[in-house]
Amino acid sequence: MSNSLYWMQCGSCGGDSMSFLNSESPDIIELIETFNINLLWHPSLAYITHEQHTQVVKKIISGEQSLDILCIEGAIIRGPSGTGVYDTSISEPKKDLVIKLANQAKYVLAVGTCASYGGVCSAGGVEGTGLQFHKKNNGGFLGDSFLSKGGYPVINLPGCPCHGEIIVRTIMALISDSKILLTEFNAPINWYGILVHQGCTRNEYHEYQVEDKVFGDKGCLFFHLGCHGPIAYGSCNKLLWNRYGSKTRIGIPCLGCTMPDFPQPYPFFSTRNIEGIPLSLPDGIDRAHYIAYKGIAAATAPKRLKERKTNI
Repeated sequence: MSNSLYWMQCGSCGGDSMSFLNSESPDIIELIETFNINLLWHPSLAYITHEQHTQVVKKIISGEQSLDILCIEGAIIRGPSGTGVYDTSISEPKKDLVIKLANQAKYVLAVGTCASYGGVCSAGGVEGTGLQFHKKNNGGFLGDSFLSKGGYPVINLPGCPCHGEIIVRTIMALISDSKILLTEFNAPINWYGILVHQGCTRNEYHEYQVEDKVFGDKGCLFFHLGCHGPIAYGSCNKLLWNRYGSKTRIGIPCLGCTMPDFPQPYPFFSTRNIEGIPLSLPDGIDRAHYIAYKGIAAATAPKRLKERKTNI
C-alpha cells in the first residue's frame, strides 16, 4: 500500500525544498522507495503537466485521491485585504487550496519557519501567517482547533531552512505510525526540545562568561554578538549541517531561526543588554541569580579560556 504525499509551496524562498532535496539519511530516492511514497506533487520533483496537476488536486479535494501527508512550505499569503490573490495556483488563491487540501489530509506538516509561524512574510502588506500559529500566537490560518484526519494539529518543523533530515525523519515517523510528542509550539520534541546551546562547542566559554566582542575569536557569542543559542530551541548542534558543522561551531551567532518571532525587529549581530547582561535569558533563569552566578564564574575562569587556548 502506497503513502501519498503532496508538497505545496506558498510564500516561500524555496529553501526548505532545497534542504529536503539534500537529505542524506535517507536521501529522497531511498525515502520514496523504502516507504512506498506516492509523490503526488513537488514542484522540483514532479514531471506531470499543469493539466494533470490540476486533476490531481481536484481528486484530492473530492476525496477520490487519498492524501496521507500534506507538506506546506512557506507562509500563507492572505493579502491584499484578505483576498490571497498575491499568491495563486490553479486559478485560485493558494490560501483557499490549503484549506481544502488540509481538510483531506491525514497529517499536515508546516515545513520551515514561514509555514510554521509566518516568518519573513508576517511583516508587510502580503499579510503572511503560519498554518496554525502567527508568531507565538496559536491560531494562525487554520485556527487553533484544527486537527488533521490523523488527530494531530499542524506539525511545525521550523528553521530557515528546516534541516532536511528532520523533514524526512518526521515523514518516516508518520508513515510508521510512531507517536510524535510536540512542544507548546507544535514542533516535535525530539528535534525541538533542546536548546541550540546544548552541544555548542563554545559552552565552556559561556559558563565562565569569557566573551567575544568582535568576530574571529573563540569566546562566547551570546553576551555581545547576538547569539540566540541559549534561548532558541533547535537541533543545529545535535544534527549537524552536511554532517559537519553549525553556525556556532564556525564562530557565527545562532540567529534564532527556529523561534516563532523570527526574524527579530532589531539588529542580529548585537545583543540587547543591561550592564552586560542580555535582556533575554535562557528559560527558567532568574535574572538576579544569573548576574551573581556569572560574576563569580567570570572571576574564576581558567587561564586557558581567557587566553583562548582551546582548539575549537
